Amino acid sequence: MKHQKRWALFFFLTPVILWLFLLIVLPHIDLLIMSFRIENDAGEMVWSLSNYAQFFEEPIYWRTFVRTAVYSILVTFLTFVIALPVALYITKVVAPRFQGFLTLLLLLPFWVSELVRVYGWMILLRESGVINHFLIKLGILNRPVEMLYNDATMILGLIYTSMLFMIVPLIAVLESLDNSLIEAAYDLGANMWTILFKIIIPHATPGIVSGSIVVFMLTLGNYLTPNLMGGKNSLWFTEQIYNQFIASFNWNQGSAFGFLLLVLSSIVVWLGLKLTRQTLRTVVK
Repeated sequence: MKHQKRWALFFFLTPVILWLFLLIVLPHIDLLIMSFRIENDAGEMVWSLSNYAQFFEEPIYWRTFVRTAVYSILVTFLTFVIALPVALYITKVVAPRFQGFLTLLLLLPFWVSELVRVYGWMILLRESGVINHFLIKLGILNRPVEMLYNDATMILGLIYTSMLFMIVPLIAVLESLDNSLIEAAYDLGANMWTILFKIIIPHATPGIVSGSIVVFMLTLGNYLTPNLMGGKNSLWFTEQIYNQFIASFNWNQGSAFGFLLLVLSSIVVWLGLKLTRQTLRTVVK
């Protein structure tokens, strides 16, 4: 019997292990090796740290790197601020028979690709778009205003594209919060903010951390939304990586930039877990 269970476990785990190794581990090892290689004057590939040194020597690279990290943290925070009231409304305010319907409404926009959703925002916000049309018709504006291609609209797009990944963990964790705890706090004289910071947020911390990790990683590695909604003025580090790989065909430099982004994301996630006193095991439950 034990022998059969071991074989069954082996057959179940083998595809997962192969998928992780062949599509994630092996390519990353190859990219890591390439990031330490450079072509010398004789046309030979030699080991060097110059790919990483160039990152610090060129201000455009490390400034874009810092900018991407700061905006990713900002987007994660704003996504949480917007998602928490929505999750609370679905789990604690509406009747249980409507919770599934409201959750489905949240999922509907994500049934189409990110490209379609971003172009939807561009149709709304562009100079000849829907919002400008109605503002002119109402007499609020005299002429169209270009709302695209700035940091504000880029942040808006990033929040929208990652909102679901914050709401779903919050809904899952808030469903287990006993309503009697909130009612007892009200009976004892606690106000809304006390209940929020003393009961709701401590209970929802695993979901908050889990959602924040996913949103931060997706935002940090996003290429499409910053490129389309931010334009040339809103630099994003993934665009630097794309330029090295595709435009310059410098895979060694692109590999170094990619690993710098991986190190950044790992450090921020580690700091987030330490500050919230959570573990990965608690977060992924």
